[in-house]
Amino acid sequence: MSIDLEIARAATLRPIADIAAEAGIPAAGLDHYGHHIAKLTRPYLDSLASRPAGRLILVTAINPTAAGEGKTTTTIGLGDALNRIGRRAVIALREPSLGPVFGRKGGATGGGHAQVVPMERINLHFTGDFHAITSAHNLLSAMIDNQLYWGGSALDPRKVTWRRVLDMNDRALRRVVLGLADGPARETGFDITVASEVMAVLCLAADPADLIARLSRIVVGRTADNAPVTAGDLHAAGAMAALLADAIQPNLVQTLGGSPALIHGGPFANIAHGCNSVIATRAALALGEFAVTEAGFGADLGAEKFLNIKCRSSGLAPSCAVVVATVRALKLQGGDALDPLAAGFANLARHVENLQRFGLPVVVAINAFTGDTADEHRSLIDACAAMGVEAHICTHWADGGAGAEGLARAVAAAADAHDAPLSLTYADDLPLADKIRAVARTIYRAADVAFSAGATRDLARFEAEGHGRLPVCMAKTPYSFTADEKLHGAPSGFVLPVDSVRLAAGAGFVVALCGSVNTMPGLPRVPAAARISLGADGRIEGLS
Repeated sequence: MSIDLEIARAATLRPIADIAAEAGIPAAGLDHYGHHIAKLTRPYLDSLASRPAGRLILVTAINPTAAGEGKTTTTIGLGDALNRIGRRAVIALREPSLGPVFGRKGGATGGGHAQVVPMERINLHFTGDFHAITSAHNLLSAMIDNQLYWGGSALDPRKVTWRRVLDMNDRALRRVVLGLADGPARETGFDITVASEVMAVLCLAADPADLIARLSRIVVGRTADNAPVTAGDLHAAGAMAALLADAIQPNLVQTLGGSPALIHGGPFANIAHGCNSVIATRAALALGEFAVTEAGFGADLGAEKFLNIKCRSSGLAPSCAVVVATVRALKLQGGDALDPLAAGFANLARHVENLQRFGLPVVVAINAFTGDTADEHRSLIDACAAMGVEAHICTHWADGGAGAEGLARAVAAAADAHDAPLSLTYADDLPLADKIRAVARTIYRAADVAFSAGATRDLARFEAEGHGRLPVCMAKTPYSFTADEKLHGAPSGFVLPVDSVRLAAGAGFVVALCGSVNTMPGLPRVPAAARISLGADGRIEGLS
């Protein structure tokens, strides 16, 4: 049994109704999924609209190692710590995808004594939200091919851009041929569910009416003369929304420290916008003095898109940003330098500078590992202090919220003092190509962007069709500021390749695929699935 699973099972979970009551949620505001999980009802969510909002805390990170640096664990530890020091906090997280659970990284419920529970249920199926999103996406796929079969649409089968999805890493499905039995035959492929535009739509929708409107705007392909065809044109949006009727309601669980946590939605940050739902974030802000949320991967991906996409769309704005760093990741970023930790600090420094450009106060959380030394921690604290930034050693994995109280006090003080407006990277009316350049030059420090001929053509087409005011969603490796995962540290002066672009009109952004990016990941040589099983007692084994 993994340590995380052992710690989670040793805990005594409280009835979710008790967690809800302490957060001010009445029994009538819950739809129960067993004793320890519930969804917030639509009438109750509507009732929160008139409440004053708390302060939003965004947790992000440096460019991580493949194992991750404990960003979710830190988010949970910080939320628990804020509650311990008497500052009422509600945590807002993304739901785990089965792809990483059975692939390389494992689950996404935190770790050690900073977890959301019940971790097995959250990591495996949870309340079925991802299955509903998969079904809604593939219903649209089925309706597209049905239209092609019956000839009831002007949609050109050679110009269908809508792919199918599956919430699993399966590289064999990246390219497939459909219609061999009942035609018309065409080449397409699968993406992972967390890369689905339906996932992004659900996470950015304000309410059910907005959900249907966004679903209707999804572009699935084009006619022979290149006119766009939407899900609304195929009369699919209503049925898709019906499949998402429960999935649009946020899920309430608890941390091991007893804090309320809303877990809802889960787009990846390297190939989508990497944030939990707007609905859950707003609910957390209405329920707590602080809403503590996270954005996927490093700040160059998750935080940039949280701010330039989610905040732009919703009007939300953080009052403080926390950057999670670890000694091991900074040493990786330092490469072969004589002092890799000192050299790798440039990566952390750039992320801090980028967030400050958005007008945010920044606090650094140094997520402590057992192999770290006191001298390494001191050198990081001193280096951050030289930048004018507080850094705190955090031991929440081992000690729960007690191990992040220093961080919590610093974050609360910074958020309380913050009153500056959010400064976004680009304006709405900037051309799409210039928005991509703005992110590349400002956030990544690229000298320029190299657009493929196809990307240049498609960007011009999107603007001509009225999508020029949309923000851009950068899809690239999470392990570097560049499109090359092997270029560590803080490189600058490089040229960022944009190989292709995709229109996500329903979600409300344009995706720029930079370098080698797969929207359907593959499993590693030895996947996590190889050690997961069901015990004789009917309990999950090997999940981490």
